[in-house]
Amino acid sequence: MIVKKRVLIVDDKETIAKIIKVYIADLFDCVYFDDPIKAISWLQEGDLPDLIISDINMPNMTGVEFLDYVKKNDMFNKIPFVILSGEDSTSQKIALLERGASDYISKPFNPMELKIRLKKLIE
Repeated sequence: MIVKKRVLIVDDKETIAKIIKVYIADLFDCVYFDDPIKAISWLQEGDLPDLIISDINMPNMTGVEFLDYVKKNDMFNKIPFVILSGEDSTSQKIALLERGASDYISKPFNPMELKIRLKKLIE
C-alpha cells in the first residue's frame, strides 16, 4: 500500500480548495482550513503535512503572516510552502520567495501546472 503525501490547503474560499483537491487527490491526501489560525492549531497538535498551499488575502491572518509563522518555527520550517494568489506582482513574488516561500502561483492557475509543481516540491 502506497501512503500518499499530505497537502495542507489554507484558503478562505472553499471553492478554490475544492478545485485543487479535484486535481491532486489522486496523488495527495488533502486537509483544508479556511483560516490560517485554524491551520496553526492543527499543526500545533502534531499534524505535519508534506506541503502547505496558502492564499495571501484572508481575514484574521494573512498568508504572509502564516508563511512567517511557519518559517520561524523549527517544527514546521522545512515544510515546502506554496503561495497561491490573485495578485501577480513581480515584487511581491520576489519578496515572498525571499521570506521562505517555495513557490508562488498566480490565480487563475492551470490545475495541471499546479499538480506538477507540487510533485516536484515533495518527491
